[in-house]
Amino acid sequence: MAKDRERKRPNILVTGTPGTGKTTTATALAEANQLRHVGIGDLVRDKGLHDGWDDELECHVINEDLVCDELEDVMEQGGNIVDYHGCDFFPERWFDLVVVLQTDNSVLYDRLNKRGYTGSKLSNNIECEIFQVLLEEAKESYPQDIVLALKSDTVDDIDRNVASLTEWVRQWHPTS
Repeated sequence: MAKDRERKRPNILVTGTPGTGKTTTATALAEANQLRHVGIGDLVRDKGLHDGWDDELECHVINEDLVCDELEDVMEQGGNIVDYHGCDFFPERWFDLVVVLQTDNSVLYDRLNKRGYTGSKLSNNIECEIFQVLLEEAKESYPQDIVLALKSDTVDDIDRNVASLTEWVRQWHPTS
């Protein structure tokens, strides 16, 4: 459990390889529970929390310190669903649950292909999913009892995930 006992609402990190349904899941979960959805990619872009552009991977080079500084007060308040494809730089104390979405490689390939991913950007992300890089990162960065891997291949999977996570939110109580 996160160590910040002042919070009245939980903080949840939704992570996984790009294309696993993080934003869809996080948005639906936030709406179902009146929580704040924080998309790290949007935050980085909108607030300039990066160190430039990576031409090969076609994305901003995130400045992790700036992101953490930007989020500190909001995370202390609680009631946040954070979505990002990495998780190892966030303070452990911020999160009560870390959800790692996983998608079948063929489904993921199709999703990323539709997004226009090609070359090393496509292959790197597929390899990350094959080798469960983000699940391992989450297990190394957070207590194992708060890390939850969920299948996210279909709309039905996402609906089931949101329903089970909503039940978790309803049952959550701050530690005393």
